[in-house]
Amino acid sequence: MRLVLVGPPGAGKGTQAEFIAAHLSVPKISTGDIFRANVSQGTPLGVEAKRYMDAGKLVPDEVTINMVRDRLAEPDASEGFLLDGFPRTTPQAAALDKLLADLGTALDLVLELVVDDDEVIRRLSGRRTCRGCGKIWHVEFDATTKDGICDRCGAELFQRDDDKPETIAARLREYADKTAPLVDYYGAQNKLVGIDATGPVEDVTVRAIDALRSYGG
Repeated sequence: MRLVLVGPPGAGKGTQAEFIAAHLSVPKISTGDIFRANVSQGTPLGVEAKRYMDAGKLVPDEVTINMVRDRLAEPDASEGFLLDGFPRTTPQAAALDKLLADLGTALDLVLELVVDDDEVIRRLSGRRTCRGCGKIWHVEFDATTKDGICDRCGAELFQRDDDKPETIAARLREYADKTAPLVDYYGAQNKLVGIDATGPVEDVTVRAIDALRSYGG
């Protein structure tokens, strides 16, 4: 099965991607992993991407798409894959369609993790990171015994800038502007299925796998 996972920040895409890919026995492919692999291996695309990143600029779509093309052409992706974090915009989605057509295949399904903004802010703004060991806790879902102190190493906990409500709200606005239109794009192709991404991780996974079974996954 060839699958794309979409949803706002805080929807749990990374976690669900691992479980779903394992269920389908296909590789989970994230743009982050692709970028790190190309940069660390010093590939021509990695060198080009690093030049933009070092300058604090966004890597052009063309470079990203070429990295994705190379990854999807690898043997382990020949029977299917799960893309997490790509595409992020409708132009990228159109480029992915063309890329797959060139490879003689197409997407089977796009799974949308549906969660409202208030829940996203609740999830992300409650995270606290340990200054010592780096473990991430949550004031509500995974609280420490002593407020503000890591149970693992005893160091102080802090809230990252990325986890502050105003930063999360800005990320959600960017998602609504750039990535949410993918829902309409794939809906028009009759390839979109949405699932409720609230509640325990295990429940969301069950909903996702049930949805995939309905489509032969």
